[in-house]
Amino acid sequence: MALAIHFHDRLQQPHAASLREETLRGFAATPKQVSPKFFYDRRGSELFEQICQQPEYYLTRTEERILADAAGDIREIAGPRSDLIELGSGASRKVRLLLEALHPASYLGIDISEDFLRSSTQRLAADYPWLEVHAACTDFSHELALPEDFASEHPLVFFPGSSIGNFTPEEAAALLRHLHDVLPVGGGLLIGVDLVKPRAVLEAAYNDRAQVTAAFNLNLLQRIGNELDSDIDPSRFAHHAFFNEAESRIEMHLVSRQAQDVTVEGRCFHFDAGESLHTENSYKYTLHSFAALADGAGFDCRAQWTDPRELFSVHYLQRR
Repeated sequence: MALAIHFHDRLQQPHAASLREETLRGFAATPKQVSPKFFYDRRGSELFEQICQQPEYYLTRTEERILADAAGDIREIAGPRSDLIELGSGASRKVRLLLEALHPASYLGIDISEDFLRSSTQRLAADYPWLEVHAACTDFSHELALPEDFASEHPLVFFPGSSIGNFTPEEAAALLRHLHDVLPVGGGLLIGVDLVKPRAVLEAAYNDRAQVTAAFNLNLLQRIGNELDSDIDPSRFAHHAFFNEAESRIEMHLVSRQAQDVTVEGRCFHFDAGESLHTENSYKYTLHSFAALADGAGFDCRAQWTDPRELFSVHYLQRR
């Protein structure tokens, strides 16, 4: 039996239209690029869940351990009966640690992949029958507006997975300022942030032996072929990920295996052999550099937690 989920349809974005517009604009740019937010159709979301299980991908399991160890501290800072808002909810595994620790009054999951969002919030509603569950399919990277009937005096925004690293530092600062404006004074932001570490550890995480990350990256081209009028062939591209030390970021690219012309929505784009399509950045921070970024956006850092090897960090920020 279908469970009652408060699904806020009016917040939905025209995904296909924005995919078309941003693909055409990105393919015409120099260098060519596409936003990583388009990774997450249903297949992309499923592949990302598989990435999280790969032995080289330390981020998910390390963040989960940090959250489990810090749950009592988080509950003490957040206070009782807060309303929990998860950005990029995905499969909502990590948030279960918070639901059990905080016992919030309500939960709002926000994600760009509607099918995945519906299934994950249905599972949460089934597993936590005492919880009022809301869902909104929207692109929070552009603008986040909370549903009018999601009244929250004590919100805690949960932004896990180091997704903040997909934004340039300037974009990350703008997003943090926007979250600052959305939250009331005293509202909380619990955010996962990946840390700078040896190149070998970083590059292995984005080049797993099972090549799941490669499939995830190439699925972006499959999505373009499926949803747009395009003759793009993913087999003519190769996954490439590396650490750009000067920029303190992992870069993911799709490299053309040959000189080729690709048609998208009636427009022709030429790729030279070896030319890349830039699909993702994942910036890495130090504890100090991220705290400074948050401070500039109007947040006080109430707490920081890391694992013993300082691979990853979780920060509790509070709106000034």
